[in-house]
Amino acid sequence: MRAVLTWRDKAEHCINDIAFKPDGTQLILAAGSRLLVYDTSDGTLLQPLKGHKDTVYCVAYAKDGLWSPEQKSVSKHKSSSKIICCSWTNDGQYLALGMFNGIISIRNKNGEEKVKIERPGGSLSPIWSICWNPSREERNDILAVADWGQKVSFYQLSGKQIGKDRALNFDPCCISYFTKGEYILLGGSDKQVSLFTKDGVRLGTVGEQNSWVWTCQAKPDSNYVVVGCQDGTISFYQLIFSTVHGLYKDRYAYRDSMTDVIVQHLITEQKVRIKCKELVKKIAIYRNRLAIQLPEKILIYELYSEDLSDMHYRVKEKIIKKFECNLLVVCANHIILCQEKRLQCLSFSGVKEREWQMESLIRYIKVIGGPPGREGLLVGLKNGQILKIFVDNLFAIVLLKQATAVRCLDMSASRKKLAVVDENDTCLVYDIDTKELLFQEPNANSVAWNTQCEDMLCFSGGGYLNIKASTFPVHRQKLQGFVVGYNGSKIFCLHVFSISAVEVPQSAPMYQYLDRKLFKEAYQIACLGVTDTDWRELAMEALEGLDFETAKKAFIRVQDLRYLELISSIEERKKRGETNNDLFLADVFSYQGKFHEAAKLYKRSGHENLALEMYTDLCMFEYAKDFLGSGDPKETKMLITKQADWARNIKEPKAAVEMYISAGEHVKAIEICGDHGWVDMLIDIARKLDKAEREPLLLCATYLKKLDSPGYAAETYLKMGDLKSLVQLHVETQRWDEAFALGEKHPEFKDDIYMPYAQWLAENDRFEEAQKAFHKAGRQREAVQVLEQLTNNAVAESRFNDAAYYYWMLSMQCLDIAQADPAQKDTMLGKFYHFQRLAELYHGYHAIHRHTEDPFSVHRPETLFNISRFLLHSLPKDTPSGISKVKILFTLAKQSKALGAYRLARHAYDKLRGLYIPARFQKSIELGTLTIRAKPFHDSEELVPLCYRCSTNNPLLNNLGNVCINCRQPFIFSASSYDVLHLVEFYLEEGITDEEAISLIDLEVLRPKRDDRQLEIANNSSQILRLVETKDSIGDEDPFTAKLSFEQGGSEFVPVVVSRLVLRSMSRRDVLIKRWPPPLRWQYFRSLLPDASITMCPSCFQMFHSEDYELLVLQHGCCPYCRRCKDDPGP
Repeated sequence: MRAVLTWRDKAEHCINDIAFKPDGTQLILAAGSRLLVYDTSDGTLLQPLKGHKDTVYCVAYAKDGLWSPEQKSVSKHKSSSKIICCSWTNDGQYLALGMFNGIISIRNKNGEEKVKIERPGGSLSPIWSICWNPSREERNDILAVADWGQKVSFYQLSGKQIGKDRALNFDPCCISYFTKGEYILLGGSDKQVSLFTKDGVRLGTVGEQNSWVWTCQAKPDSNYVVVGCQDGTISFYQLIFSTVHGLYKDRYAYRDSMTDVIVQHLITEQKVRIKCKELVKKIAIYRNRLAIQLPEKILIYELYSEDLSDMHYRVKEKIIKKFECNLLVVCANHIILCQEKRLQCLSFSGVKEREWQMESLIRYIKVIGGPPGREGLLVGLKNGQILKIFVDNLFAIVLLKQATAVRCLDMSASRKKLAVVDENDTCLVYDIDTKELLFQEPNANSVAWNTQCEDMLCFSGGGYLNIKASTFPVHRQKLQGFVVGYNGSKIFCLHVFSISAVEVPQSAPMYQYLDRKLFKEAYQIACLGVTDTDWRELAMEALEGLDFETAKKAFIRVQDLRYLELISSIEERKKRGETNNDLFLADVFSYQGKFHEAAKLYKRSGHENLALEMYTDLCMFEYAKDFLGSGDPKETKMLITKQADWARNIKEPKAAVEMYISAGEHVKAIEICGDHGWVDMLIDIARKLDKAEREPLLLCATYLKKLDSPGYAAETYLKMGDLKSLVQLHVETQRWDEAFALGEKHPEFKDDIYMPYAQWLAENDRFEEAQKAFHKAGRQREAVQVLEQLTNNAVAESRFNDAAYYYWMLSMQCLDIAQADPAQKDTMLGKFYHFQRLAELYHGYHAIHRHTEDPFSVHRPETLFNISRFLLHSLPKDTPSGISKVKILFTLAKQSKALGAYRLARHAYDKLRGLYIPARFQKSIELGTLTIRAKPFHDSEELVPLCYRCSTNNPLLNNLGNVCINCRQPFIFSASSYDVLHLVEFYLEEGITDEEAISLIDLEVLRPKRDDRQLEIANNSSQILRLVETKDSIGDEDPFTAKLSFEQGGSEFVPVVVSRLVLRSMSRRDVLIKRWPPPLRWQYFRSLLPDASITMCPSCFQMFHSEDYELLVLQHGCCPYCRRCKDDPGP
């Protein structure tokens, strides 16, 4: 820091106070009873102001012209002591008062005291001057206090002291902040104004005076200071802050706030602050060392580690000694002090090891590296001499001597060239070995060699940055400041007080080398930093110059794999012994798009075929014909094919088809036609092709099928004779009639037709038809699976009539399997009977379910009564899924009560009590249970079922099930009303076949009188009642009915077995026959009431009253059990 006196004047009286106009153009002084107004630019007294009769002690400019905007009059407050000084906070909310008794009072705008600070000296330490820090960067308001206890201290608004008191050794009379609160100006009895940091550290003297300094102020927003003294002297100073800094490669150290050192890494932009708490006078930096000179000592710092990016410094040594020097340099183990013409080398312990005396003033010094303890220094003198000094050597080496004084120096990376900037702003470059001046450039104020490239340097001057490579012309661009370093593509520039790294593309010098075909040197320049476009240009130039090594490196930089593959292939060919550079260059030109140049080189090197291949690949067919040669058919076909490919790629498909056909490439022509949907062209091609050309024909058929032209596709398949594909076509297009017709002619495709047909039916929810199709296709397993799934779904959805139908179909499916596969006969027959029983149960339960779920019933009470009894007698122990015993018993109880079977109703209600009753039936069942108790304890005799074989009345609830309790004859029920039909099943005598029995029954002969006798034959397993005829047969009674009233009374069922004579006596209209297919036997039934007509369904063999059956068929159009349509022929 240096103070320069701008102007000085003297008044007649003591200068009590000073105030600047807010814009800084005028200065007002309080001198005695007068006010003096000065022009700050030159110290001219503009005018004296009179008006005060007594001494003026304080003067200030008003910022807003008001004392307090909220109050109409000025308020007054008493103070306990004399007020010497005052200061408002920045926001104007608080006022600090300094008193004669050593007390500081902080008050708000209303005059209320908020904080009271008592200084330790009390009345012996009057508060002579106070000032709030104007900085807006501080978090808290800070008050600087100067008292006549010869101390300066700092306080927060809350009254808390910041740090300790700073001793002054003089009585302070004035204190004020300088440049927005960074520094403090302090003056008093020491007859000078001193500059302090904002923390109270003294930095230096602004100006010495002849009397006490009574007041001092800083000019707003500038570095000017005015000082007023007791003897009336007014002094106006300019403070000049010099730049204290040091640079080594990418580390820059500089002084901040006069007491701190900031080390900046120019590449990573990292910064570290070192607080010294004293005035920093000099800074030097070298590798991992940092030297800081303070007023009374030198501190040596080192990095914590050898990491290039490490920014943590620690104190290595302290030299407690005051030094005076112009320049400071630090090495690995030494510091170098420059004092005018003398250099001193000191160890870190402060011991002087050697000294060099120069002939002239030292203007520039720089460490140029070397081993620790043996570093070299580059020294430039005012007389133009340039020396190299080694730290461990007493003798300086003269490098060269020039006529002008040295301003700046730098040595190239290889130590072979020296750049000098002299006092005439000329940059001169010398060869150190020969002392020859290589070149010189004007308008330079600083110079730096590139640390990574020997032949590049830069220099600044006149607002421009100049970059020079080798002996090429200078490349210039605008730049403010001084060049202090050049590393790769980064130039370090010092502008005012800050240093910055400027990224400079090295394009210009690279192109200078390229112009001279110096590819390797151009590559070295490019490595310093150029754009991707520059890299590509370098790669192309090197490739055309056949410098494959440089081109390869450049293409790697831009990651161009295509050219890298080309270079790799050329290198491989060179290894195999190829030496034809024309051929190599032709490949390069073809890659670059210079096709005609490449063709010429191919032709010159005798490789016309490569030119032909290149032109055809590029679809430049007109040029290709020039290289076609003698017209080889193969080459001609290849050219036409290539041309067709090109036409296809440029969206000219019809032209491409014609070319492909002419070249014999039918497959490609078909693909284009198929992709564009040209059916006419496809069928035209297919008809012209020979049937032996299966591949194109097959492709034609495939496209025709995709284009929804199955007729043309079928025509193509027929031409090929591919019946299997034709069947698949009909199946895929669901043309089932054509498929079935083809299947009739060729039975071997039966499975290929019916299996997909069945799957299609199933996918379209036509499951019953699908089951039949599976069955027809011989896929019994799939047919059964479909039926089982249909049955399960019907039960789950409570469609019990459908479930009955599907179970009946399942039973018949099992019967077919038993007939077809003897190995599964027993298993399938067991399933047949099981499914037949389930079908009967679900068919009857459907009426019960509808009755309990629907609001209205379509069945008569007698029918529901019979069905309920039938189900109770027929249900197995494990009730089938979906069938509810509660609903059956509830229906039975309800209908029994309605029909007069009170005993049975009471029994049903008792059974219901042991079951879980749904809530919706609970109330009805409880009410029925109560009301049935009022009814008689017997059943109506009209409801009692009669056995038509033995004429025995059976109970309504039969423990034996649906058989007679006397003769054990099974009851035959109507499948609609579930009445017991007047039918008795009989069996044929052994030896009588079904055909013979039919023929005997159909004879319808007159029956002579005969005496029939019944013969009861008992064996171990059964008891058989046989009707036989005797020779003395008499009478005209029916031999079948004559013996049915036989009182058996046994526990075993005795079937009715008839002989030929009995069969001959029967009428055909009285006999019903269930003609089961093998392996089942036929069943024969005799009607005992011929006048009551019974109808049997020829498909499911279920029995009905004829009137009921006819009505049901009229209603549904089919059998209510097996759903056989009335028009369908019987089995």
